[in-house]
Amino acid sequence: MSPPSAEEKRPVVCAGAVVRDGTGRLLLVQRGREPSAGRWSLPGGRVEPGETPAAAAAREVLEETGLLVAIGELLATVPLGDYLVHDFAATVIGGELRAGDDASDVRWCSLADAELLPLTDNLLDELRRMGVR
Repeated sequence: MSPPSAEEKRPVVCAGAVVRDGTGRLLLVQRGREPSAGRWSLPGGRVEPGETPAAAAAREVLEETGLLVAIGELLATVPLGDYLVHDFAATVIGGELRAGDDASDVRWCSLADAELLPLTDNLLDELRRMGVR
């Protein structure tokens, strides 16, 4: 058996967004599909060919939540198994909140409320590392 090629070892590049409202609440989506179906996470997903991670984050927020966002600074790049996730700060500039695409639900919540939800692995630790309080 030959060792895996460099192509096989490449992580799947993804992007997500840390979206806060005017009161500091965090936008979370309940994943409707694997990985982590039924668990709550930041809106995000795979970066498509020819797309920047920032553009992917904005697209994923729109698809999953119905909200248009302006993407801000890169907050963290997190390796998660076979994935490499770029998480950006984002601000809502339009749209109407609704669950869409592969999200089964969407909500604004405080970090304290988020702690009571079944979250994706290590999400709270990563949010705190990114300075979300």
